[in-house]
Amino acid sequence: MAIDVVDRAVSLYPDRTIYVYHDIVHNRHVVDRFKDRGVVFVEELESIPKGGVVVFSAHGIPPSIRQQAQDRGLISVDATCPLVTKVHSEAVRYAKKGYQILLIGHEDHQEVIGTKGEAPDATLVVESPEHAETIEVGDPSKLVYLTQTTLSTDDAGAIIRVLKRRFPEIHEPNEPDICYATTNRQHAVRQIAPEVDVVLVVGSKNSSNSVRLTEIAHNVGTESYLLDDASELRAEWFSKGSDTSVMVTAGASAPEDLVAAICRTLLENHGGTLEQWDVIDETIEFALPVALRRLMKEEGVEVGSGMVTVDSGVASGEAYGAVPLTVSARSAPPDLKDVAP
Repeated sequence: MAIDVVDRAVSLYPDRTIYVYHDIVHNRHVVDRFKDRGVVFVEELESIPKGGVVVFSAHGIPPSIRQQAQDRGLISVDATCPLVTKVHSEAVRYAKKGYQILLIGHEDHQEVIGTKGEAPDATLVVESPEHAETIEVGDPSKLVYLTQTTLSTDDAGAIIRVLKRRFPEIHEPNEPDICYATTNRQHAVRQIAPEVDVVLVVGSKNSSNSVRLTEIAHNVGTESYLLDDASELRAEWFSKGSDTSVMVTAGASAPEDLVAAICRTLLENHGGTLEQWDVIDETIEFALPVALRRLMKEEGVEVGSGMVTVDSGVASGEAYGAVPLTVSARSAPPDLKDVAP
């Protein structure tokens, strides 16, 4: 959704510079394509002239950044992923009730910085099972865990198991915090990777969810490689030549055309057939940010339904190099409560 928000902001203000606070998503090609359209990515709001238009990235921001933007008179559009916003809301709600929050994630990740900023005095970050073994809390009966949305369910589950053993009264979110796209892709890799020789994950090195996919494939015993695009393909990865079976998947923010180009290149160089494994229906709708809808109305632009639809798409023969055979492999992804009993 965040990519669509920046795209609409650029179209809405063709004669103004659109600024984005941090990378809109962790994908090099997405960021570079927006740079080519004149978008400026900044790490400090002071870099934006007063009255400028700023889009906050998908990873979320702490309230202090939102206040800074207001103080500078910036026109702010919040493209925080709705699933991240859910975790922010949970942090605020539990903190108001006097709970101590154990936030499972990576301390230096932008999403964790944003979530912790909602309740800094009540939040401790837990990065590993080893850390969970030693972390000290106040009242174990007023304790809750939340998770970074892009974690591996395996990694999160290992930490949650330790926390539940040490603190049996710990509360958990009503619904899992890990992003549906992250969970679905991880589930698909666990299911399909054991059946193939190689797993290719399309994504950037700074994408947490893309890195996790390569780790999951490796953990089930399959060689896996993370690559930004088709130019990074290496012949030595395919030791069986044209007989090599390859799974191609992607991080949540990787553009589909990059996935298509990799499939097309593999077919051109090695031959073979293309199968689209239908594991999970990923169709979901998100509402456009309220601020963006307001700005569109002010500029006389039709808002329409105000919704953005995200789906799995259809692999066309022209884009992918062949019409894929669809293989039904549907099964439900595990819930975190199942991973961490």
